[in-house]
Formats: sequence, C-alpha cells, structure tokens
Amino acid sequence: MSDLGRLLVAIGVLLVVCGVVVLLLGKTGQPLGRLPGDLTWRDKHTTVYFPLGTSILISVVLSLIFWLRSRWGK
Repeated sequence: MSDLGRLLVAIGVLLVVCGVVVLLLGKTGQPLGRLPGDLTWRDKHTTVYFPLGTSILISVVLSLIFWLRSRWGK
C-alpha cells in the first residue's frame, strides 16, 4: 500500500511542477498553446486548432526527462 501512496505523491508533485511551468510560461508571453508552429484555422462558424509546436516541445521535454531518469536509474 505504501507504493500506491508514493505513486500518488509523485503524480501530485508532477502536476504541481507542470502547473508552475505553465504559469511561468504565461508570464513570459509564450503560454503553451500559442507557440510558433501551432496551427489555427478559423471560418465563420468553425475553429480548428492543432497545437503542433506545443506537442513537439512537450515530447522533447518528456523524452529528455525519461532519458535522464533511465541514466540515473542504472
């Protein structure tokens, strides 16, 4: 049961860190979702949004985090 508690605490800490990062990016004028490369198409009654640049950035950051974790875990 203690493993489940540790997992929940780790997920909570990760959510707090993600929230702080989003807040800090918002204060710099580059909030997530409005990065260069994010595509938006607007019509009279329709808006289609595809956050391509944001997705690539998140993918690179997560890949780096998991790579560093695997290197330190050995």
